[in-house]
Parts: sequence; C-alpha cells; structure tokens
Amino acid sequence: MASISQSLIAPSRTHHHLLLHRSLPFSKSSPLPGLNCASHLTSSLPLALRHAKSRALVPAVRASIEVPAAIRPGGTVETDRLPSDVRDRSIQAVDSLGGRVTVGDVAAEAGLKLDEAERALQALAADTGGFLEVSDEGDVLYTFPKDYRAKLAAKSFKLKVEPLVEKAKGAFAYLIRVSFGTALIASIVLVYTTIIALASSQSDEDNRKRRSSFNSGVTVFFNPTDLFCRYWDVNYYKRRQIESEGELNFIESVFSFVFGDGDPNQGLEEERWKLIGQYISSNGGVVTAEELAPFLDVPPLDSNKEQDEESYILPVLLRFQGHPEVDEQGNILYLFPSLQRTASSRRIGRKEYVGTRLAQSIIGIDRYFKEQKWKFSKSNASQRALVVGLGALNLFGVIILGVMLKDVTTMPRGLISLVSQLLPLLQAYAASFFAIPCFRWLQLLRTNNEITKRNEARLDRARALELPNPSLRRKLLSARDMASQKVIRPEEIVYTTRNDIMDQDYEEKEWDRRFKELE
Repeated sequence: MASISQSLIAPSRTHHHLLLHRSLPFSKSSPLPGLNCASHLTSSLPLALRHAKSRALVPAVRASIEVPAAIRPGGTVETDRLPSDVRDRSIQAVDSLGGRVTVGDVAAEAGLKLDEAERALQALAADTGGFLEVSDEGDVLYTFPKDYRAKLAAKSFKLKVEPLVEKAKGAFAYLIRVSFGTALIASIVLVYTTIIALASSQSDEDNRKRRSSFNSGVTVFFNPTDLFCRYWDVNYYKRRQIESEGELNFIESVFSFVFGDGDPNQGLEEERWKLIGQYISSNGGVVTAEELAPFLDVPPLDSNKEQDEESYILPVLLRFQGHPEVDEQGNILYLFPSLQRTASSRRIGRKEYVGTRLAQSIIGIDRYFKEQKWKFSKSNASQRALVVGLGALNLFGVIILGVMLKDVTTMPRGLISLVSQLLPLLQAYAASFFAIPCFRWLQLLRTNNEITKRNEARLDRARALELPNPSLRRKLLSARDMASQKVIRPEEIVYTTRNDIMDQDYEEKEWDRRFKELE
C-alpha cells in the first residue's frame, strides 16, 4: 500500500523544500515489494517541486502533515478521536467546498483553528480513502471521494452511537422539564387534600360532608390519568413541536418560568469564527483591525482618539496564524498566509471596493456579529399568569398547612402523617418557585445590558466601515492592494497519492526539464 506523509517547509526566502519524515496511508494503491516510499519519493519528486519559486507576499510558508504513526487501515478510526463538533464542522466544510480543500479552506469555512482543521482532514482522509495532491508551489490539498460520508459512517462506531445518545439526552431533558411542572400540580393536590383532611377531622359529621364534597370535586377538577398520559408521553412532545413550533404546553411553561430556556447564544461563538474566517478569506487574506472589529468584543468607539489599540485582534491572529505587516504609509495590516491558498474559486470575493460597496460585495457575510438577548421565559403571558397563580396558591397552602400541623397534638396516621414528614420539602419547593425566578430576573437585567453594549459597539464599528474617514479609506485600499489569493487548479498538481509513485515518473521528468529551461 502506498503510504506517504509530506511536510512542506520554506526555510529560506527563495525556495520551498519538500521533506518527508513519516508514513501515512491515504491511498489504496500498492507499492513495489520492499520499496521504501519515503526515501524513494524524496529522490524522485521533481526539482520544480523541491525548488519552487517563493511567493510574492509570503516569503516563508509552512504547510505540514504530521500524522500519528498509529494510523493504519482497518485499525483505529482516527475520526473517533476528534471532538464531535470539530469533526462535524470539518465535514460540513468539506461538503460545502466540493470535496477538494486546503487546510486554510476548512479553517475559514468552519471557523476552526488551523491545527484543528489539519488534524480533522488527516483523520478524514485516513478513514475514508481520501488522497493528497501537491502543487508546483508546495501547497497540499485534500481530495475526498463522493461517498466518503458513507465510508466514514460504516467504519465509525462513534457516529452510529451519537444519534442514540442525543435522543436519550433529549428525552431525559424533557422528562426533567415536565416533572417540575407535574410536581407543582402534585404539591397543590397534596397540600390542599391534607388541609381539608385536618379541618374535617374536627367533627365526624363535618368529616363525612367535607370528604364527600372533596371527592366529587377532585374527580371533576383533576384527572391524573389525563395528566400523565398527556405530559409524560415523549411522542406528545414531538407532535406538539410539529403542530406549533416554538410554543410550550402548560407543564413545560412551569419549568420555563422558574429556570428559563437556556442560553440563546449557544453555538454562536462557532458562528462568530466562521464569519471571521470567511471574511478574511473573501478579502484575499489581508485585512485591517477595523474590518474585524465588528465581529469581536471591542471597546466602544471613541471619536476623541485618533487610533484605537488593536489588541482585540490577537485571538484572530492566534487562531488563523496571521501576522502584522506595515505598508509604505505606516499602516498596520494583518496577513493570513494560510487563508490565501484555496482550492475553490468560490472563496474569492471582490476586493477592489471599500466602504458601503465593499460591504455589499461580500455576499453571505453579516455586517457585524450580533448576540441575542436572554429571554426570561418563552411561555406566553397567559401561561405565565397561570403559573404565577398556581405557584402563589401552592405557597399559600404550604403556609396554612404548616400552621395547622403545629396545632395538631396527636398526629393521625396515613396521609396527614406522610405530608407532615414531607412538609420541609414542600416548603423548599414553594419558596424556590419564586426565589429562583427573582434572582434570575435580576441577573438577566445585568447580562442583557452588557450584551446591548457589546452589540452597539460592534454596530458602531460596522457603520464606521461603511462611511470611512480619509485615513481609514487609505488603510482599507492598502489592504486591498496587498491582498492576494491563489486558486490551486488541477493542472498545477505535480504529485498525488491517488497514483503510484512509479507511475508519475514521466511527469516528474517533464517538470525537471521545464525547470532547467527556466535556469
């Protein structure tokens, strides 16, 4: 089996060198018996690949493929070692880009760190029979077969189990939500049943009348069978979602009132990095700090300052391996070499405009990153009113019951004795039913105020880009002039792991001949 690993390194400003230091089976072609693929490939690769001209903007570029030695066909599934979100985002990026990608393509499309994208592509290629392509300038591309998803699904046990685990988590979370609301109904029934039992125990005659009246009332007002059949049925929850998306039933609205409905910005951080990566790539891998400010957590725009501190861009430089450059006018620009090499022409944007025309020319990218405010509850006003009323009824009943139990000299057996033992739990439930929402409401006020400030700061930066002042306009134009994005086309490929090494000798000799002619 042909096995290969490439590490493309540019140690100087004038040449790129191809070094091989480990073995990786990305292709299923068979080598000659006893052939040392690494040593043979080092000697047989074309001189044009080993001594390619350096790029204009990037004097030193490193694109390495460092793969664990444990990768073997039929052995460990390397994709299972990846975090689930990294794997899924990488697969989505590969699909959206057509199955032929560079590490920079996936990092920009999925918002991943470059090393995360590289590890994900290596694992996917090892598990699905993907292969590598190397261009004449030393760029490495990953190409995947059309059925790579099916191959991965057949091989990965983790992919088979994850949907079942997610369904179990969803069912468990739903049971918790409905159990809290069911507990409110059960508490009210239990508390007022005990109150009536204590009051009716004072007289045998009153006991008969009150018990008869209570039994008939309970039959009409509360039907436990209907409650449990309706709200504890997971299929009912799914049907309700289909019929009225976004609405809550009463039992769910109880949990929503007390604990809320979760973080509305869950998963939004990944979307932020997608926006940033796609924006940088669409602008040729060269941007200014002002262009990325609408996507980051920045201080409010101060008109009194001539120039902002640009420390907020450091997380972007670390994630996408960018570095600052100073142009002829002394402006600081930020270059991202890995995002300047792409296998897809769709990633190239129109870079000749600034201001409003630039914002309109980058299709599909939001003007700025907007966080969503937290909602107190997704339940409607009538549901909240009903929940508050029942909660108050339960709290009032628990207080009355506590007073009545203190006056009891001899505790009767049965229901009253059981409820007296559960009274501390009922009191805690009734108190927390209002204490938790009050605390949460105060916290939401502060959190939403901070979100509003951050959104306004980012919006101000986006507006400043649409109508830039002369200094900012010159800076943006300088970034557009320095931008450079290279589409790696199939005719530029000089080596691929799809074919056997010996089958590519003719192409290697042709590249050597063309390189000597240039000398």
